[in-house]
Amino acid sequence: MKILVVDDEEDICEILQYNLENEGYEVDTANSAEEALQLTLSDYGVILLDVMMGEMSGFELAHKIKDNPSTADVAIIFITALDGEDNTVKGLNIGADDYIAKPLSMKEVKARVRAVLRRTTSHPSTSEEGSASDANGDTVITCENLQIDIESKRTTLNGEPITLTKLEFELLALFLQNPNKVFSRNDLLARCWPQDIYVLDRTVDVNITRLRKKIGEYGKLIKTRIGYGYCFEK
Repeated sequence: MKILVVDDEEDICEILQYNLENEGYEVDTANSAEEALQLTLSDYGVILLDVMMGEMSGFELAHKIKDNPSTADVAIIFITALDGEDNTVKGLNIGADDYIAKPLSMKEVKARVRAVLRRTTSHPSTSEEGSASDANGDTVITCENLQIDIESKRTTLNGEPITLTKLEFELLALFLQNPNKVFSRNDLLARCWPQDIYVLDRTVDVNITRLRKKIGEYGKLIKTRIGYGYCFEK
């Protein structure tokens, strides 16, 4: 698996490269967003991206990555000294998969990289029984013109394919497999997020918002049950 580290501090790039290569990853580095854009970003499974850099910030680079269909599925982990929930939520709204605060703990970095890779490359297991099919054993689940195929990991809306991240796919699969069932934020975190990583409750809300937008008119069927959680109302 290839990883790209983008940070304007060369020593941080070197430290991350050394430690991640010791974990068996192939690691490249770039000291600016502009330098990173010269690379074939679609080759990487994860990009560790500093927020505060020269002319182009990490947030701006992340927008470019997520807006490009060829790189939209590349996982992004922000690394930054910025404090505050607002900055975390901003990064998650862009499409980041995780957020690590400086000063960095190499143990935490390794754990979060493993968790993100597991979340973005492994097969979903979202039904009540933990299998990759619904309660009837079907691998294709349909709600009118919204359809997901559990086996091929494809989602279509009005017959046209739409691109979901693995996390968004797992959330949608869980909702469609369990219509009208209310899931608390803790339920969703337990079922769709890896257990060895700390995630803010607000992260669930951000991902639900992104999913609603991507599934068009069906987004309104993901209902908020205030004080309880979310459900897909059919």
